[in-house]
Amino acid sequence: MISNKKINTFIRDLPKVELHLHLEGAIPIPAMLELCKKYGANVTETELHDRFQFSDFNHFIQTWYWKNQFIKEYDDFEYIASAVAEDLSNQNIKYAEVYFSPADVAKSGLEPQPIAEAIRSGLNKHISNITINLIADLVRDFGAKKGEIILDKIVEVRNQGIVGIGIGGSEYEFPAKLFKKVYQKARNFGFKTTTHAGEVAGSDSIWQAIKDLETDRIGHGTAAKNDTELIDYLINNQIPVEMCPISNVRTNVINDLSKHPIIDFYRKGMIVSVNTDDPKMFDTTMEKEYLSLIETFNLGLSDIYHLAQNSINSAWCSKSLKNVLSEELLSYFNNHNININN
Repeated sequence: MISNKKINTFIRDLPKVELHLHLEGAIPIPAMLELCKKYGANVTETELHDRFQFSDFNHFIQTWYWKNQFIKEYDDFEYIASAVAEDLSNQNIKYAEVYFSPADVAKSGLEPQPIAEAIRSGLNKHISNITINLIADLVRDFGAKKGEIILDKIVEVRNQGIVGIGIGGSEYEFPAKLFKKVYQKARNFGFKTTTHAGEVAGSDSIWQAIKDLETDRIGHGTAAKNDTELIDYLINNQIPVEMCPISNVRTNVINDLSKHPIIDFYRKGMIVSVNTDDPKMFDTTMEKEYLSLIETFNLGLSDIYHLAQNSINSAWCSKSLKNVLSEELLSYFNNHNININN
């Protein structure tokens, strides 16, 4: 049996999967500072750390756009993609699905197709260490019409490993139901779909994602905690929910990790996965996420196994890769003599 002192090492070396990760929010700090320097901003690491402290979700969104002003060229996307892939592989993340947001940099004259190609070029530098599929975030703040335009361009480069689409951004101002036509079109193209819902807005936002968009997965979904009917629906229909505990605390959506619903959902049988969202903006990693849940909710390592397996089960990758990931995860626990059925 593993000792408490070795839990940190155990989680650090755990083969991991992540499904809710934004490329532009995962840029390692040294790489972010290089981008700032490239475009003439004399920002120090301390100043960047201070900027990445958020009073609420809207403050986070404002900072998100401030940061994106330093991503202006296709080469920048190749650069950050390589940096992010290296950082993830160093955390022993074996597979990830990464959002990228072409609409956010459209004002710089960048087109979605070469953005996707540049990202894939950067990711391929670490292809022997980690498999990464892409999700195009259509960003609800730019509206459904703009989302459809981006979708039509993204489908041209789906061979760059783009497996799905999603919408992040401001739930209240741009509710999910506005994107019904876009999601139908995405499904017709064969894309998987996920929707940021119930992160800031209430449970109705999640219901819209389910009923109007027929989404395959829910991103965040914390507001379901106030709707027992919705909880039952998510469980009974086995709709995966990509949860981001530390993110929700950093944006003050949840004021204390102990009040986060992820473990209650998990124990009731919901398919929840653990994710970092924008890890470098929230000063988190998958290791920190798991360790924080262990400490806050007194989880056993068998719980970590099942949460990690939820991520694999919810992934949009081939069945053969899922089998490899599952076998690696199980072997890791077996090699440490940890009973996953506790």
